Amino acid sequence: MAKVYLKTNEVVAKHADVQDELERRTFEVGVRAEQLLIEHRQDGHVEIDIEHGDIDYYVVLSDERGQKAALSIEYGREAGEYEVRDPETGEMVTVPYGAMEGLFILARASHLPKKKKGKVKLD
Repeated sequence: MAKVYLKTNEVVAKHADVQDELERRTFEVGVRAEQLLIEHRQDGHVEIDIEHGDIDYYVVLSDERGQKAALSIEYGREAGEYEVRDPETGEMVTVPYGAMEGLFILARASHLPKKKKGKVKLD
């Protein structure tokens, strides 16, 4: 019985009308997310992407720099500090960074409730 249900579910999910509606709604959420991001954009390194998997579509807050900015933008972060090497002296120095409230770009764009599960802590 479970195999029949899964197969039926997949057939319905892959139906052209269902895929068209998913694409349309994903595009709408992506446009809203882009508008919200533009309102708060600081440096332009984070962007909204739309991805298509085997069946589902995804709106992604993408941070290609790999500095976890997307997580901090969506959920916020606690204040902290990190160490970097001073280019002039070669010594390690501590650099503080401030706390930041999350902007919940994806949650707001998709009209989902904002659920704070704690601040994102950067390591």
